[in-house]
Amino acid sequence: MHKGGILCIVGARPNFMKIAPIIKALRAGPAPISAKIVHTGQHYDTAMNKQFFEDLGIPHPDINLEVGSGSHAVQTAEVMRRFEPVLDQEQPAAILVVGDVNSTIACALVASKKGIAVIHVEAGLRSFDRGMPEEINRVLTDQISDLLYTTERAALANLTREGIDPTRVHFVGNVMIDTLHHNLAKAIPAADTLADTGIDLAQGYAVLTLHRPSNVDDEATLRNLLETVNLVSQRVPVAFPLHPRTKGRIEHFKLDGLLASGKIFILPPIGYLHMLGLMREAKLVLTDSGGIQEETTALGVPCLTLRNNTERPITVDEGTNIIVGQSRAKILAATEDILATGGKAGRVPEYWDGHAAERIAEHLHAWLNTRPAAAA
Repeated sequence: MHKGGILCIVGARPNFMKIAPIIKALRAGPAPISAKIVHTGQHYDTAMNKQFFEDLGIPHPDINLEVGSGSHAVQTAEVMRRFEPVLDQEQPAAILVVGDVNSTIACALVASKKGIAVIHVEAGLRSFDRGMPEEINRVLTDQISDLLYTTERAALANLTREGIDPTRVHFVGNVMIDTLHHNLAKAIPAADTLADTGIDLAQGYAVLTLHRPSNVDDEATLRNLLETVNLVSQRVPVAFPLHPRTKGRIEHFKLDGLLASGKIFILPPIGYLHMLGLMREAKLVLTDSGGIQEETTALGVPCLTLRNNTERPITVDEGTNIIVGQSRAKILAATEDILATGGKAGRVPEYWDGHAAERIAEHLHAWLNTRPAAAA
């Protein structure tokens, strides 16, 4: 065991899929690395959290900060305030953060200012859209990280352009895909998830996810997307697991009637294994989620990204993803092409092979042994 160990931070649901294989890899092998899970509570839906932890086989958090919701400033500040005493008590050799949520930058800032090493998994991804809060989190976290693990080789160019020493950067692959590989055999069949909808699985279906502020916080944008999905549903039934934030905005703008189509089937928020089964069997997926862009590429399922950019360009360059933004014409044209031809085939990117977390653990073991703190 390495002295001090590592604190692994999770805050929001996308983090869970990334941390699960990392924790398993760190704790495995003849020289395990001591690792504790700190859950900031940024996403505070107790039932959903419990389901994700059970679905993914993640040990229950060792520490829960129970921060809850708030504006970006309030939430980030509260994570920082509650995380500092944890660092003082635990005295870890390093903290490990994943992705780009508020908890990622908040915990990285506290650790960096206290002289504790920061490890960032999924570093170097860029949408080049500073209007996205997540882009700010990515850029700043990378700047103060001591060790940066990337999911695709192109991320190195982004980091070196921003002045980051390339010796701190290591290409290991995509831990999200580790989780997908590990759980694919356990995925809940779409027939079970859609049993009460009446969707004819033999005819196929699409899946829609929608939650980003840029899509749901503006009434005109949200109306346009929902009207467009109505048109899509006339060609292929649409299964729509409805995010609580999106549900609230639809109700606020009184757009409920746009979901009344008999071919848009509203589902409650669903767990990882249900979502995995839904995506695996879908004809296409429409989404504004970064993680789903990656998962559909790994599954070989056509994906239409309802954003004007992506921080995961490899899903477009090599995978099954097409950027359509909020353009009705592009969305409908791409849908027709997919239904007619099956969409572009794509390929699985390099190192998206289910072993990224093992590469991280192997490198971390050597890295910790070379650090003075590890030998103290």
